[in-house]
Amino acid sequence: MRILGIDCGSEATGFGVIESDGRSHRSIAYGVIRTKTQEQFPQRLRSIADGLDRVLCEHRPQEVAVEGVFHAFNARTALKLAHVRGVALLSGARAGLPVAEYSPLEIKAGVVGYGRADKGQVRMMVQSLLGLRETVSPHDASDALAAAICHAHAVAARGGGLQV
Repeated sequence: MRILGIDCGSEATGFGVIESDGRSHRSIAYGVIRTKTQEQFPQRLRSIADGLDRVLCEHRPQEVAVEGVFHAFNARTALKLAHVRGVALLSGARAGLPVAEYSPLEIKAGVVGYGRADKGQVRMMVQSLLGLRETVSPHDASDALAAAICHAHAVAARGGGLQV
């Protein structure tokens, strides 16, 4: 199964596409969609939507996994993140794909085995699980790949048939 993972951010939204059978995973593509901080927020959301649409069109995933909202200390930051998540959820839904949401704790536990793992541990495990020689950078991209891997594990655990 081909899965698109999305790590939402208003300045950099990470994406990662993997192929998985639930046990072994292969990286197809990863990166970030960057926005211009001088643009007004609605234009930044449009840039994120356009970027996600390009990824969806180019890599044709079968399912989408989006990282859920975390507790932010700043309400304004949390609201912006929620808007970006809305764009990510809508992009997957408009493509007619199943969209799953996972909390940061679920993603870390699903990839590292420990829900309080730090970003470095997540990055290292993603690199190991995907058999990559290079370090996945930036963290937004490794977090997106982690979301995709978490989803692959969750579908396999539910007895879903993942097909490559």
